[in-house]
Amino acid sequence: MKPNICTIPITDLFADTDGCPICRMHRMLEEQYVEYITGAAMMAPDVRIITNRTGFCHRHFSMMVNNGPRLSNALLLQTHIDELRGKVFPKKLSDPPSKQNLAAISQLGKTCYVCDRIDADVLHLLRTVYTQFGQDPAFRKQYAAQDFICLNHYALVMTAANDNKKAMDKKTWSDFYEATNTLSKKYTDTLYDDVTHFTTMYDYRNQGGDYKNSKDSIERAVKFITSYPVDENL
Repeated sequence: MKPNICTIPITDLFADTDGCPICRMHRMLEEQYVEYITGAAMMAPDVRIITNRTGFCHRHFSMMVNNGPRLSNALLLQTHIDELRGKVFPKKLSDPPSKQNLAAISQLGKTCYVCDRIDADVLHLLRTVYTQFGQDPAFRKQYAAQDFICLNHYALVMTAANDNKKAMDKKTWSDFYEATNTLSKKYTDTLYDDVTHFTTMYDYRNQGGDYKNSKDSIERAVKFITSYPVDENL
């Protein structure tokens, strides 16, 4: 398959085999959008209208504050808070808040401009993954050589596959399912063995024994299950 503007980013993402390739895809998009939203998007009224309404989740607010200009963050918060003021409080302060007021508050942190854009773009990039797997034998080997696909993204990849049946013939889809199932199932088995071995090292009979690859098994298991590393700041 001849490289093009769509396939090159996918090939680059899958060139690395450390960890989950869809996590790398997610992280790439995340960094791009955090930079965009505190940079070029500041002067885009159509984007500001959406961000004022949806806001951001805690993770992406944190990334924006930690990586973006403080003035940009302040301006985003200024218009977002202004929009919230009209939604979360009753017009008469002597009145109780309405169900709509309380529902607006309950949505804070549950809607996020960056999350929405990432979710849409990941599905777009997965369509290219399916097409490359179907047409490019070299990419098929690259895909199968990945370290693992985490559980969240395993579900995403398999679910999205149902909407992209035309990307491959029946036999190639079977190969894709086998490769994807193998990546996630094999790593699940490895984690189980490593976590189990770690627990056995607390048996007094194993004191001074070899932990093998189990010392970081807890952290690896959390990342595999949740798609995110353990947050050491909590």
